[in-house]
Amino acid sequence: MKFKGLRWWVVGLVALAAIINYIDRQAFGALWPDIAKELFPEMDGDGHKAIYGSISTVFILSYAAGQGLFGKIFDWIGTRLGFALSIAVWSIATILHAVAQGLYSFSIFRSILGLAEAGNWPGAAKANAEWFPTKERAFAQGIFNSGAAIGGIVAYPIIGILADFLSWKSIFIVVGLLGLLWLLPWLFIVKGTPKKHPWLSEEEKEYILTGQKNQDLDGDGNYDEGYNPTTGKLLKHKESWGVIIASAAIDPIWWLFIVWIPIYLSEVFGLNVKEIAFSAWLPYVGAMLGAWAGGLLAQNRITAGWSVDKTRKMVITLGCLIMLPCFFLLKAPGTATNAVIIMAVLLFGFQVAIGNIQTLPSDLFSGKIVGTLSGFAGMAAKLGAAGLTLLVTFITTGGNYTPAFIIGGILALVALGAVWGLCPKIAPLKPRQ
Repeated sequence: MKFKGLRWWVVGLVALAAIINYIDRQAFGALWPDIAKELFPEMDGDGHKAIYGSISTVFILSYAAGQGLFGKIFDWIGTRLGFALSIAVWSIATILHAVAQGLYSFSIFRSILGLAEAGNWPGAAKANAEWFPTKERAFAQGIFNSGAAIGGIVAYPIIGILADFLSWKSIFIVVGLLGLLWLLPWLFIVKGTPKKHPWLSEEEKEYILTGQKNQDLDGDGNYDEGYNPTTGKLLKHKESWGVIIASAAIDPIWWLFIVWIPIYLSEVFGLNVKEIAFSAWLPYVGAMLGAWAGGLLAQNRITAGWSVDKTRKMVITLGCLIMLPCFFLLKAPGTATNAVIIMAVLLFGFQVAIGNIQTLPSDLFSGKIVGTLSGFAGMAAKLGAAGLTLLVTFITTGGNYTPAFIIGGILALVALGAVWGLCPKIAPLKPRQ
């Protein structure tokens, strides 16, 4: 049996995993007003926010550790089993939220969730490197990233509807079961890599594998396996640090919004759980469109003959320039509707940029080291996000989020500077002589 376009089935399943990933993680923020009232009735809004911020920081720190851990796990056991392990553990952790009783138990279950959910992104990068030729990778990454955005879009309305019929504890059980169901098609369809998959046609296999041959280390005119350095040698390249620093700067922008949108809307505009559920989804529409746009624009330019270097830098710069004025406008949006519309434009720009930043490891290196660099970059990104999440709890006292938005604008500039300054030419690297 042969499947035409099998690589698109794989990318579709990874995108679906990202959707489930975001439903599971967003449930906590969406349900927090109800959780806080039930478990911490004696506290005021700032007290609730401090507990929420602390638990969220634990989640992100665990997520950071998971990025480095799962980068190695995916390189060790492969994409198929790596995803199965990651999503099985995070789904069980989501279900366990139903028995949480306070700060410590929520922190434990959120830490397990964060550790396992982190596998989704080095896994996506590795699946991209395995299943797609170079010219399609930015678009494939955009599809992966749009899964996260779609998860954000559907998570809040789904939780809002479920909240009419179920308790917050039951909702965690329902959304946790989604990931366990995902394992069935994943293990059935993804039987191996393109080199060994029995359902992959010879035509598609040749298209994928030939399109990945972008390195010629010995200069003989024939493509080879490319540069696959040790971890130590990897970190001696300034381009590796360009990827790591750019990720550490830009990723906290995403977390600034996915963590704090529901709290921001509740604190600044007085929205309740159901009103938040039917407002907070809009920024993720912008994110979804940005993920597609960034990938398609990059693919279009490479197909038109642009170099990977020129293409990546142009698209990343465009995304950052879209974000910057939005941070300024969020200082005084006027209404909740205006705020979520501005956020939608901002997250559009974010996804235009981040999809191309996330392809840089496979643009610069080859082989198993791609997952390792993606894991390091992801770990640095989540450490930055954890720091910003904890900082927001202190700099937004009384509902003033302007300092947080100023920091977001600065981080966009830092990411842009890292790409331009530390990656002078985005192209396959060669061993140092």
